[in-house]
Amino acid sequence: MLSVQQLRKQFTSVLAVDGVSFDVPGGSIFGLIGPNGAGKTTTIRMILRILEPDSGTVTYNGASFTKATRDILGYLPEERGLYKKSRLIDTLLYLAELRGLQRSKARVAVMTWLERLGLRDAAQRKVEELSKGNQQKVQFIGAVLHDPAILVLDEPLSGLDPVNQNIFKDILLDLKQKGKSIIFSTHQMDQAERLSDALCLINKGRVVLGGTVRDVKKRYGRNSLHVDFDGDGTILNTLAGVQNVMLYEHSAEMELMPGVTPRDVITLINPHLDLRKVELLEPSLHAIFLQTVGGLETAPKGKEGVA
Repeated sequence: MLSVQQLRKQFTSVLAVDGVSFDVPGGSIFGLIGPNGAGKTTTIRMILRILEPDSGTVTYNGASFTKATRDILGYLPEERGLYKKSRLIDTLLYLAELRGLQRSKARVAVMTWLERLGLRDAAQRKVEELSKGNQQKVQFIGAVLHDPAILVLDEPLSGLDPVNQNIFKDILLDLKQKGKSIIFSTHQMDQAERLSDALCLINKGRVVLGGTVRDVKKRYGRNSLHVDFDGDGTILNTLAGVQNVMLYEHSAEMELMPGVTPRDVITLINPHLDLRKVELLEPSLHAIFLQTVGGLETAPKGKEGVA
């Protein structure tokens, strides 16, 4: 188990991380979420020992986590860190050897991963010749070649189309089954909700919400009415009995006021919209995220989450 306890980091007048704690058991995917500037990247860098915390500890299976144990880590940064003029095969062999793999074993591992991610035929191409999504694949391969026990992924789905996002999902679930501890930092709440076993929401350097995804959603009740419709959905912003609305092109998620039933709201909607689907569910992680960091608390009715 990776255990992060009371991490704190201050930069001059900015307290970037203030007492962040969480545990990531082996064989689990942990979602680290939060708005821009929340402290996620600083937290990740302290776990990786890129930055030294002012206070707090990071341990793995009860032992202190130091630079000497860095080889059990795999890290996919959000920023590209590849040698653009280098061939894929050379780049990945170099990264593998930095992690202590013998060249013969490294070549087998590299070709296996290139095959798995559909890049075997591109092995001799230069990195700069690849699309953004394929560069992301190469960077991911570099993070997992040495079979790390802990995998830290910062926006791993960035630049990937839906097909490749699905491939990555299957790979992460496979790594989870093999007992890896995976930290998954993302702004894509739908992906965090589907992939994470537990999560930690950081805002302004502090943990404001944490626990298993199931428990977090239960905490917010089952008063979220999800509707799919045809017509002009702006009418939903004016309904009595609805506290908050996240309105999309042909769907919406609405938080009902206490005592208001779905039937009450549906009766108001029916004269205006053609309803195709209605569900009373736990709120989505996206809605919880917005409400918790203040997006829904500060916006006037009719503006919340409109996309």
